[in-house]
Amino acid sequence: MRILVVEDEHKIANSIKKGLEQESYAVDVAYDGTDGYDLAASEDYDVIILDLMLPGIDGWEICRRLRESNNHTPVLMLTARGQLEEKLKGFRLGADDYLTKPFAFLELLARVKALNRRPKNTISTILSTGGLTLDTNTFEVKRDRIIINLSRKEFALLEYLLRHQGKILTKDQIIGNVWNYDADILPNTVEVYIGYLRNKIDKPFKKKKELIQTIRGFGYKISTR
Repeated sequence: MRILVVEDEHKIANSIKKGLEQESYAVDVAYDGTDGYDLAASEDYDVIILDLMLPGIDGWEICRRLRESNNHTPVLMLTARGQLEEKLKGFRLGADDYLTKPFAFLELLARVKALNRRPKNTISTILSTGGLTLDTNTFEVKRDRIIINLSRKEFALLEYLLRHQGKILTKDQIIGNVWNYDADILPNTVEVYIGYLRNKIDKPFKKKKELIQTIRGFGYKISTR
């Protein structure tokens, strides 16, 4: 899951980023409205956390522009203001939820999870294939009922593969959706983490079909075929 945080208060933005990364999410941060809009309009995100009072372009205008361009990424608006009129304005412009500062991180996390489910309500929180299951709520991974311990980045990579199972994913697609926008990625980083996953979900199950496949010259996919 990839999230964009647009917040000009560096302490708040960095705190949100740190908390979400501890929950295995890839997080990009913009500290002004112009950069925030550019990222939101050009990159693929699962949820956008958007402050209202921003330098450059304010949160309402960002939301309006995104919706006018048919970008329907769920938007959670953050503001120090809690007046009903401002909330209604945000909803009219296309916001999906609203959270007033100060807020508890656990509440923000719950709202982010709810927003991520909302546009994908046909997708279960349990992703599975070939006896492998991944629970996006409990972060539990099993194959043939055996618990598999993954690092946060391994979990995020496996989740991305499972959400697109059967599809060939290029290294650029994987990097763009599993790692942060400004992450320092080496050329073989994806290969290394694919190797980590294979060592945990394929190699210990020698009697089962290998799930992670390399499509030479194209990328990777997870499939039972």
